[in-house]
Amino acid sequence: MGEPSDLNFRNFCPVNAFKFLLGTGCYTGLFPKMPGTAASLVFLFPLYHLLTLSTIWPVLLIVLTASGICIWIAAYFEGTYGKDPGILVMDEWAGQALVFLGLPFSGLLEDRVIILLVGFILFRFFDILKPLGIKKLQELPYGFGIFMDDLLAGLYALLCLKTLIFVWPNLFGMA
Repeated sequence: MGEPSDLNFRNFCPVNAFKFLLGTGCYTGLFPKMPGTAASLVFLFPLYHLLTLSTIWPVLLIVLTASGICIWIAAYFEGTYGKDPGILVMDEWAGQALVFLGLPFSGLLEDRVIILLVGFILFRFFDILKPLGIKKLQELPYGFGIFMDDLLAGLYALLCLKTLIFVWPNLFGMA
């Protein structure tokens, strides 16, 4: 299939260029190695600032918006770059945001960073290995598999992170 360089001026289409920008997570999906991991890590920076608002709504809005964008652009990316292409990372943003949905996010900076890093590691674990039915979701038609597997990985990571915070609250500054 095509490479990211296929988006050239000869075949330039503003709508497809916009889809490319969104789908690659403002080009974070163009990292040469492990683009999903790189995009998820980069996304922690804006996500951190939204989490400091101490409300569920911005995170929920990101999950829903990123999922909606994935539905809109999935056919373009699969048609141009093949099934579930690595450069498409908007699904990683949706799943990564879901990890932190409803988590208390206050306290010291180092406690917040620990929560972010543990959530990131858990999400990447579930997203890369795809256990517990995550791999099966990738088979959903019409591009739904592109982001549904990431949402389930994010949900599993959220459950694990909440469990870890419950078991070891001191580690996360929640005691």
